[in-house]
Amino acid sequence: MLKEYKADLHIHTCLSPCADLHMSPSAIIRTASEKGLNMIAITDHNSAENVDAAIKAAENTGISVLAGMEISSVEEAHILALFDDMKSAIRLQEIIYENLQPGENNEERFGEQIVVNEKEEVLSFNKRLLIGATELSAQSIVNTIRSFGGLSIASHVDREAFGIISQLGFIPDDLKFDALEMSPGIQKQAAEDRFRDYIFLPWVSSSDSHSLENIGKRTMRFLIKEPTVTEIKYALRNTDGRKAEWG
Repeated sequence: MLKEYKADLHIHTCLSPCADLHMSPSAIIRTASEKGLNMIAITDHNSAENVDAAIKAAENTGISVLAGMEISSVEEAHILALFDDMKSAIRLQEIIYENLQPGENNEERFGEQIVVNEKEEVLSFNKRLLIGATELSAQSIVNTIRSFGGLSIASHVDREAFGIISQLGFIPDDLKFDALEMSPGIQKQAAEDRFRDYIFLPWVSSSDSHSLENIGKRTMRFLIKEPTVTEIKYALRNTDGRKAEWG
């Protein structure tokens, strides 16, 4: 039986250096619940260290949390990776950490990178340069996500910075994203007019929230059997009555 899910699949926690410090996993879950969401994804920059806390904070709330991260390729294009389980996210994180730019995070310049638990207790400060690009190509990132059973989405392709189109000028035919993401800054008709060359690909849209007030600013409606990456893939392909809509 198909069920409707209201989802925001691009949310940063206080681990992302550019996110508000109030973006703890538990605060995100509370806000998501207040805004009527029942599926979210935690997608910090080049790290998944706060995902487990969000999953634990969401227990008994009716909110499903997908494990994810937003990876910056060597071309400085942002790519969302979404998984059903922490194990796959951590496997990818290990690869990302091995290929981050050398150096430590400058907290005064970029912001703190805080790892917390579901009780909002600070566990550590990540010192890696999470704000920077990795040494991995967009192609290798997408291929790795796929090999781990995940969902790969080209982040905010309508933006002038850090989108695959702005960075490369186009999307290569052999770069097989599962979907393209439109930011809350563009409406559906404008997106269809501007990106008609990519209308054959599935599109999604999420908040890319870095603050509590922006959670749910843009959402997806999924008609699926259960809140899993596999079911989302089916919905993006309109398989057996499943649907994915935004607006």
